Amino acid sequence: MYKVDYIVPEKLEPFVNCIMIDESDDSNAETSIPIYADGYPGIMFQQSEKGMYQLPKGKKLSELFLFGQTITPFTLEMKGKFNFVVVQLYPFASKYLLDIDPKILNDDCFDLFQLNHIDINSYKAALVKANSLGEKVKMIYKMMGELIEENSISEDDNIQKAIELILKNKGVVRIKELTDKLYITERTLERNFVSQVGLSPKQFSKIIQFQSSLHNLTQTNFDKLTDISHDSGFADQSHFIRTFKKYTGQTPSYYLNNMA
Repeated sequence: MYKVDYIVPEKLEPFVNCIMIDESDDSNAETSIPIYADGYPGIMFQQSEKGMYQLPKGKKLSELFLFGQTITPFTLEMKGKFNFVVVQLYPFASKYLLDIDPKILNDDCFDLFQLNHIDINSYKAALVKANSLGEKVKMIYKMMGELIEENSISEDDNIQKAIELILKNKGVVRIKELTDKLYITERTLERNFVSQVGLSPKQFSKIIQFQSSLHNLTQTNFDKLTDISHDSGFADQSHFIRTFKKYTGQTPSYYLNNMA
């Protein structure tokens, strides 16, 4: 799974973080994609020869679905030929698309073919007919635009600003720093953040901090875990290891030697 550059329509720029795609023409392929907490929900359209499954649940996934915040690691498994497009969204975007409690989507997904307030079958037909992954992305953009217009959720600038601050500081930020900069109470921040994102600001910050440590582990030249834990803002190495294991199911050393 890798990122690609596609032009995002101006009205969707506040909602779309990036686009990721992958495909295989090998009928004998057995593909497993580990999914770890990263703070971003998303929309996936997938076509797989023998179906896509979410493990360890063993749940067969729809061709078109919205997934929420990932907290517990899981794996996407496919056998045979496949292709998929993921439109990764900013943390608050799922609320704007479906106007449902985002906590419901934590570690789960919503089958978008269940929607009845837009003509979802026409989108399905267009997605299946599309000749390229780029055409599929454009069709998902169109569907997102209609969903956002249908739901008309009022924007919460404070929550978007809080998310920006957490991302800018790679998760290493105190709640009081957020409330002081946004001029709101901790209770208001907590309530509105959970309503818009599905996680508390503290939970979200921890996930972003974990992602920073994952990047440092795989993309930098640190020689020791103590250096990675320090650079990622953890109090000590043991705290870093506990957090890493919580979000991947593996210790940093095992991940680096077997998964990266």
